[in-house]
Amino acid sequence: MAGRTELRILVDDPQDPRSREVELDFPREWIEFLDPADSRHLIRADLTWLLSRWTCVFGKSCHGIVAGRAGDGCCSHGAFFTDADDEKRVRAAAKRLSPATWQHYRRGFKNYTEMDSIDGKNPARRTATRGEDEPCVFLNDPDFPGGGGCALHAQALRDGAHPLEYKPDVCWQLPIRRDQEWTRRPDDTKVLVSSLSEFDRRGWGAGGHDLDWWCTSSPEAHVGTEPMYLSYAPELTALIGEAAYAKLAELCAARVRTGLVAPHPASM
Repeated sequence: MAGRTELRILVDDPQDPRSREVELDFPREWIEFLDPADSRHLIRADLTWLLSRWTCVFGKSCHGIVAGRAGDGCCSHGAFFTDADDEKRVRAAAKRLSPATWQHYRRGFKNYTEMDSIDGKNPARRTATRGEDEPCVFLNDPDFPGGGGCALHAQALRDGAHPLEYKPDVCWQLPIRRDQEWTRRPDDTKVLVSSLSEFDRRGWGAGGHDLDWWCTSSPEAHVGTEPMYLSYAPELTALIGEAAYAKLAELCAARVRTGLVAPHPASM
């Protein structure tokens, strides 16, 4: 409740970047279809989000999630790992970095990660921060000779790889949210439902309402030259598979030709 109250106060201030964010609740259009490669996999996709013109504006018009730290973008905190495969991928990518490409170079997985807790109860490992109230250890300063921004992201580009092959899951998936659950249908069959939607403030939990600024709700980030289903094709493919993405892209293109009934207000 405190977070919601603070949001209302900040929105009343025209000088605050949050004042330009749209409300969290508005009409959305969804599509539902079976994965062509797996009849037990059902995809639910938020077309309002995937047809929006959101794009990452890090280093441009991004205000950052912590006041006064626009340069951090959404890297002001460490990134929690989702599983062992996530940790393994980042460990392999970090070995490709050097002091010349990673400003805050640390050798050894346990030296650039630390234990924390997402829910305040269960311990979980995440990327470390530079120190108290400091951003992720992988974030290079803008004037670093080896290049500013995420060191893992930059290394992937140098290697001719997509950043999702080097970065923690949560970093490359944002701002797409994928929820998965097995659902039993009335005829007693089960399907895995993968829901693709906008990772808005609520995606961060109760603390999301206290972020100084969040891009998905801000028109300042809805300036892409193409809809998200195209600009985020590699990420969406990684989340639902090649066949399912091909079908999603086909349905999105058809909806573009018809015209959305419920477009994203930040893209209008």
